Amino acid sequence: MSTGTTSIFKSIFRGLDERALDTLRELAEVRTYPPQTILCHQGEVEHTFYVIVDGRVAITQVLDDGQERLLSIQGPREYFGELSLLDDTPRMANVVSITTVTVLEITEEVFENVLESSPAVAYSLMRHVVDMLRNTDQLAIADLTTKNQELQEAYRELQEAQEDLIEKKRLEREMEIAASVQRTLLPDLLPQYPDYHLAAFLKPARQVGGDFYDAIELDEEHIGLVLADVADKSVQAALFMAVARTLFMVEGRRLLNPSRVALAVHRGVIDVAPSADIFVTAFYGVLHRPSGKLTYITAGHEKPLLVRPGEGVQKLEGKGRFLGMIEMLELEEYAVHLKSGDRLLIFSDGVTDATDRLGQQYGYERLGAFLESNYQLKVQDLVDRLAADVADWRGSAPTFDDLTLLALEVTGNNGAISTTARSA
Repeated sequence: MSTGTTSIFKSIFRGLDERALDTLRELAEVRTYPPQTILCHQGEVEHTFYVIVDGRVAITQVLDDGQERLLSIQGPREYFGELSLLDDTPRMANVVSITTVTVLEITEEVFENVLESSPAVAYSLMRHVVDMLRNTDQLAIADLTTKNQELQEAYRELQEAQEDLIEKKRLEREMEIAASVQRTLLPDLLPQYPDYHLAAFLKPARQVGGDFYDAIELDEEHIGLVLADVADKSVQAALFMAVARTLFMVEGRRLLNPSRVALAVHRGVIDVAPSADIFVTAFYGVLHRPSGKLTYITAGHEKPLLVRPGEGVQKLEGKGRFLGMIEMLELEEYAVHLKSGDRLLIFSDGVTDATDRLGQQYGYERLGAFLESNYQLKVQDLVDRLAADVADWRGSAPTFDDLTLLALEVTGNNGAISTTARSA
């Protein structure tokens, strides 16, 4: 046995007296194996204890599902297979040489010879092997403790994930209910008249949106036109949408002044939820059918576009702050006289703010050009084609806002166009 091998032998079996070490040196065999040699076979009963002198081995274990798990890599002065000297338990793992490996081998036969020829040496060796086993057990216990902690943490994370999934399902169900309720609040059919045709389109950005529209028959001569946007896209926005729509309907049938109606809605929203950080932008107008006069307010909302044959596209005047947040509010009323052939488009910012993959917005200019090219269409075809044009423009870019359209076509009024404004 070389000097280096003797040094390793002594370091592994330190604590044994010289007589025991001399006996083991005489009986242990030094062997060298090439790479990819299996020294221990999982599931086999083998009776050899190995001490690595040079090289490296991999200790692996084949799991029940057939996958192989790497347990450790060992090198010089490390050992494996010590349990085989004491019982007939099958190997718990495979040991394969990674490089050329030199090992000291102590077989069960050698151990039994030591036991017969020198009980004192055998006793010392057995105690040492037991110490090795105890150290291995402690390492295994520490490893199992760590794995148990990791398992507990993984179980905790799994529980949290399960709770998150349940919460997600609950929220999705709530959103489905809110979306269903919201759909029932929007008019199935808009009123139609011999001299005025109406059409609308709404596509929420998410399952539940904050936009709404309506054409409300106020009396035999007046129609209330409303398109509003609640500044949120949650279930709360859907609830505010329902509140705001109801307020417009109730107040519109009570008052024919758009500014007074909008102020009543403003106060009503504040009264319902004074601390909520939600506001409403709105266009609300009252159309007098016999004269074609449309009186309206724009409360922080997009300005409607009027298309008149031979005169192009006109953006209606209007300014005013949104509803439902700041107590003090003043709104100006405006008026425009519509005549036969006119198309009026009221829309949400989901149209002009629609963004393509390059970050470019659809914008007023593109919207105006579309209307000028397609104003001759029937009003329902007009809103359908406009919605399709916005969708084509956006392409695969994400949708951030609801897209809502409310269009009016004048078919029988010959009034002249004019616009006036007054404060309310």
